[in-house]
Amino acid sequence: MPPLRQPDGRTTNPVIPGFHPDPSVCRVGDDYYLACSSFEYFPGVPLFHSRDLVHWTQIGNVLDRPEQLRLPASMPSSGGIYAPTLRHHDGRFWLIVTNCSEGGGNLIVTATDPAGPWSDPIWAPGVPGIDPDLVWDEDGTCWCTVAGVSQVRLDPSTGQTYGTPHRLWSGGPGAKAPEAPHLYRIGDYWYLLIAEGGTERGHGVSIARGRTPAGPFEPCPANPILTHRGTDHPVQNTGHADLVQGPDGSWWMVLLGVRPGGGTPGWHVLGRETFLAPVTWVDDWPVVGEVALDLPELPWPLSPSPAEEHRDDFEHAELRPSWISVRDRSAEHCTAKERPGWLTLRARGGSLDEADVVFTGRRQQHLSCRARTLVDAAEGSGGLAVRLDERHHYAVEVSGTRVRVVARVGSLRTVVAEQSVPAGPVVLAVTTTEPPSPHGPCTGPDVVSLGVEQPDGTFTELAALDGRYLSTEVAGGFTGRVIGMYAAAGTVHFDWFDYEPLDG
Repeated sequence: MPPLRQPDGRTTNPVIPGFHPDPSVCRVGDDYYLACSSFEYFPGVPLFHSRDLVHWTQIGNVLDRPEQLRLPASMPSSGGIYAPTLRHHDGRFWLIVTNCSEGGGNLIVTATDPAGPWSDPIWAPGVPGIDPDLVWDEDGTCWCTVAGVSQVRLDPSTGQTYGTPHRLWSGGPGAKAPEAPHLYRIGDYWYLLIAEGGTERGHGVSIARGRTPAGPFEPCPANPILTHRGTDHPVQNTGHADLVQGPDGSWWMVLLGVRPGGGTPGWHVLGRETFLAPVTWVDDWPVVGEVALDLPELPWPLSPSPAEEHRDDFEHAELRPSWISVRDRSAEHCTAKERPGWLTLRARGGSLDEADVVFTGRRQQHLSCRARTLVDAAEGSGGLAVRLDERHHYAVEVSGTRVRVVARVGSLRTVVAEQSVPAGPVVLAVTTTEPPSPHGPCTGPDVVSLGVEQPDGTFTELAALDGRYLSTEVAGGFTGRVIGMYAAAGTVHFDWFDYEPLDG
């Protein structure tokens, strides 16, 4: 799993690249665990493990069964699972999260092993709003704090709340969207860390402290303690943070940020990513260091994980945890068991424009990358797509002996290019690369090239499309690009999928 130590010895941010927003982290002994939002994708809440806060390996997904996560087709993209909080208490892992779909709400799941299985949900109907946080005080009372910012006493084993939610400190006067609260007991104080300013360019992190978890809270005079608003820093939208101690007892912050590219206003295409920043303490207040693309040398040994294999030959019945599908993944429509060594997708919706499309992909994690797959569409039609949502995606699709490139941008859908191919399986390919020079104020963030690969490995480009239209600044919402395979009609088989980073 990137990031990897670079050939010159550098270790880089983001520590979990690609669409991995709203990080929540906890430390258990020498191990660190981190969870992120997943929105309309199933399985939900990717979970990572690390020994050094830098190298993270996905060990599973918290909500990986239909009994835990139901996302109806009527739910719009960027709905679904918002902002988990992950904590370890009394020998168990606890995760609280919001399902922002019809019939949803705040739910709690637990596990003794973070790799799973996690319990069925415990619903907490008395917890209002989104971004719920859990903390236990000295006498074992559990407090749940949510965006807004308000708080209520909670029994996390039953979901029962006690009393009515009461307002806490909500950031700077007039600040937009006070959210992502996390409470900590550090030294003599309880600290309330929040995000404010909205998760766009105005995003920031602020903090207050008090003598009890219920306040009253005194704001830090240096608030916001982290923001990149109004700067030319390459990492923007910094916020939604969580604090953790490193192996040597020093303090660190995980947070989300984006890497805009291109001209004005700048477009980020990978979604909100997880970054790491150092924290020091001055007069009992945290001071956040730079969110650097090159991390400082850490005062403890690094523990690099084995690099994730670029290629998946679908030799195992269970898919890797990095594979995600839109809203659900039924064995009837997606299986690696029907045809050994192949992934079989059986169409349900008519195209990527439909909410119930059968799509299985992985998050794009590099600004430049190449994805390829061998497709057998003798019994249907389907292909390889770069997806942001139902209204923003590019795809190269095969049906019979015809391959075409389809682009959907907002209300416009068009076949950009079309070509004949020999009968039989075909290799489809997508690359994302930096736009050609010279760059100007209207230059997009990248170029998405779609085409077919010949038997000798030669890539035949059918279309090269501006990447800005698959960006959050154009499409809106909270997700990032996902590259993967889909079925538009009938049954489509995929022999392998290969994802190769091209930017280090």
